[in-house]
Amino acid sequence: MKNLRKMINDSSKPLVIPGVYDAIGAKIAQKAGFEAMFQTGYGTSATLFGMPDYGFIGSTETIENARRICRAVSVPVIVDSDTGYGNALSVWKIVNELESAGAAGIFLEDQRWPKRCGHMSGKEVIEKEEYAEKLQAALDARKSKDFIVVARTDAGATRGLDDAIERGKYYRKIGADVIFVEAPKSIDEMKKIGKSINAPLVANMIEGGATPVIPSATLHKMGFRIILYPLSVLFANAFASIQILKELKKSGTTAKLKKSVVSFDEFNDLVDLSKFRNLENRYKRKS
Repeated sequence: MKNLRKMINDSSKPLVIPGVYDAIGAKIAQKAGFEAMFQTGYGTSATLFGMPDYGFIGSTETIENARRICRAVSVPVIVDSDTGYGNALSVWKIVNELESAGAAGIFLEDQRWPKRCGHMSGKEVIEKEEYAEKLQAALDARKSKDFIVVARTDAGATRGLDDAIERGKYYRKIGADVIFVEAPKSIDEMKKIGKSINAPLVANMIEGGATPVIPSATLHKMGFRIILYPLSVLFANAFASIQILKELKKSGTTAKLKKSVVSFDEFNDLVDLSKFRNLENRYKRKS
């Protein structure tokens, strides 16, 4: 497995990371050539419960999903750990469990629980000193220094961009490996973040979200190292599902959309059927 820290520290190019929420999506992302991926909490809540990213998932769902995803791929997986689901001790525990599950890092945010998607209204943040306790616990809990801790602040929504930037600097000073100022509303705000914080930075690209979607090369020039597309796969899969189910309901067949779906054989290739057929043949009793 490639080292995530080395990829982040490589300033020559941006690290573009897709969001995934299940094992098959992770396998597809790896087969598409992505060198790392992000387990999205938004997608986990939507696909496990059919519910919004509104504080409904907890540490159990996050860890179990991470274990499935990490087992399915051989590239680094960064896990959205929301607020850490409690206090500093809760953060310490989840870092231990996620690292044991095979995760390569976490996102840890400073929202007040119950949290909500960073591009939704109504967010609140805890005091930076309280978050510092959680951040320090995450840094202390990791067994390997290659495990990445991304400090995310949502302060821009309620306390302004300057406060969010100051928090980012403070979290970096404590020891966060990467800083993520969530939901800037303009290119000018993104440029200000890039110029103000001396650390590897995350740019969060959500189609239809609060932040302008900008090409990765442009974001890299602004100072952003990780370019995250957390919901593209979820939104694309939802769109495709809506289209084929509407057609099936309308006409009683999916024949018109045959070219819009993978074939039976193509899907079997995605889940490595040939590998398990070979294993099956290997273990068959010889007559």
